[in-house]
Amino acid sequence: MTASRRYALYLAPPADSALWRFGSSVLAHDAETGAQPTPPVLAGFDAETWHAMTEEPRRYGFHGTLKAPFRLADGFTEHALEDAVTDFAREHHPFDLPPLVLRAIGTFIALVPPFPVPKLEHLARCAVEELDLLRAPLSVQEIARRRPERLSARQRGYLDTYGYPYVLDEFRFHMTLTGPLPDGERDHALNALAGAYAASGADVPVPVPDVGLYVQEPAGGRFRLARRFELGGK
Repeated sequence: MTASRRYALYLAPPADSALWRFGSSVLAHDAETGAQPTPPVLAGFDAETWHAMTEEPRRYGFHGTLKAPFRLADGFTEHALEDAVTDFAREHHPFDLPPLVLRAIGTFIALVPPFPVPKLEHLARCAVEELDLLRAPLSVQEIARRRPERLSARQRGYLDTYGYPYVLDEFRFHMTLTGPLPDGERDHALNALAGAYAASGADVPVPVPDVGLYVQEPAGGRFRLARRFELGGK
């Protein structure tokens, strides 16, 4: 059973924060409770269309990636992973992110910091490097899904080394709100989301008191926020 699961270390805003409520409602899925909150009213999009546009990020739940999804290497258990994440979290301290801003990143829309946040970048770098011992190597199929022919030489090297191409100096923190969108639709969605975001009260500094271990089971299913690990915890 455990061998078929995938795990990920994500930044998940506090469950009582406006940002968590906003992101979960946009995706119509709360990864921590399993609830299906009603999406905000977005001008020009009916409920069915918006549900289809958010299908891909809904599977992962609202989050910002620290260590991308991976399977456990042979010889490691979920308990060992939790112990490792506990130790990892203990070595870092809580911090705040500045109010996030909406951006189009390639073909999708996400919330991103308006400027680099060194504490966040350090947290992600340490997660990638320090937890990699527990990660099983990618399968041939998993590598192919990353379209390695489209990656730069550096990104392909990171894919081979860490199982994900966008790490270390290629890391760009983002919290995804839509799947891939055509150009015209993407601009429209960005404008509609901007209005909903401004009205949500989520446009404020974001406390980061912990990191979240997300679990996907069965294969291809949704990720759930299984446990939060306190930063600087004893």
